[in-house]
Amino acid sequence: MFQPRTYRGLVDTGRLTAFTVTVKETDLQVQAQADLAAAARELVLEHRGYLEAYIRRHPAFLSTLAPWPLTGPAPDIVRDMVAAGAAAGVGPMAAVAGAIAAQVGQGLLAQSAEVVVENGGDVFLKTAGTATVAVFAGDSPLSLMTGVRVDGGGSACGVCTSSGTVGPSLSFGKADAVCVISPSCALADAAATAIGNRVRSGRDIHRAIEFGKGIRGVTGLVIVVGDQLGAWGELEIVPLGRKRG
Repeated sequence: MFQPRTYRGLVDTGRLTAFTVTVKETDLQVQAQADLAAAARELVLEHRGYLEAYIRRHPAFLSTLAPWPLTGPAPDIVRDMVAAGAAAGVGPMAAVAGAIAAQVGQGLLAQSAEVVVENGGDVFLKTAGTATVAVFAGDSPLSLMTGVRVDGGGSACGVCTSSGTVGPSLSFGKADAVCVISPSCALADAAATAIGNRVRSGRDIHRAIEFGKGIRGVTGLVIVVGDQLGAWGELEIVPLGRKRG
């Protein structure tokens, strides 16, 4: 079920230009040094086309909840999703939003030195300095009151969030938010799903963090359940002080 992405109205674009791109289920908010909406749309169409063609040849790719055994040639977006799913122990579609954000973001870097692509809470990020990503956690009192500060340092990364209480994505857990940071946006997306699957209540936060620490390529994570928060890794948690409502 579609839920309006009202949180986008809270984004401070600063020196960057913000625009949206929508193609079928893909709904992006992009920030770049200029309005590159036409180029972003072409990138979405290109990589969705690769993915849709692969799914037509391999229909089970769309529904499997297990890592996909890749054999033979495949487009880059499929390879990224397969690698992410294998690392996190989930199906490849758990990485689809992050993988699309990354493909669009990497493509736009040819025209803009700084790019932020948000795809339903999954963010590809390359900025010259630090950036703060707000954690949206539904009805949790910590939702939009807590941020993750990422030091761009000239390198791209993914900051992806999964929830068992918000949005249409499949989750077997009850976390209000699991936010994961990784150099790979596809991996951050898949790992957020895998970690979130292990959180049924606040008592599971520590165990889920230990699991997340074991996923190679994950550099930081935050878990929110109600008024409880757990974090680990190379990140800085910052209070946003923003009134919810």
